[in-house]
Amino acid sequence: MVTYTDSQIVELGDKIIQTLKTIYDPEIPVDIYELGLVYDVQISDEGSVKVTMTLTSPNCPVAESLPAEVKEKISGLDQVKEVELELTFEPSWSKDMMSEEAKFELGML
Repeated sequence: MVTYTDSQIVELGDKIIQTLKTIYDPEIPVDIYELGLVYDVQISDEGSVKVTMTLTSPNCPVAESLPAEVKEKISGLDQVKEVELELTFEPSWSKDMMSEEAKFELGML
């Protein structure tokens, strides 16, 4: 079994964030990371990844496809052994969770 060093985990974390920034909510022209839909990313020493995320609303039209896309894209990274995705609505997503960059993109600043 391969065990990653702290620097390898940090590097993998950066790759995961870059991957998340390629996934967009189809209704909003901003990636899901900057939108604040990703609450947490945990990486084990063995390369298992757990992503906790939400959607803009429980009735979001991409409620099934968006989490599947996240899981698929992260699973495609070389160092990732497995991906667990937890979809949560606690706390509920709000516009306050968006990054400054996302707010700027949407003309909210």
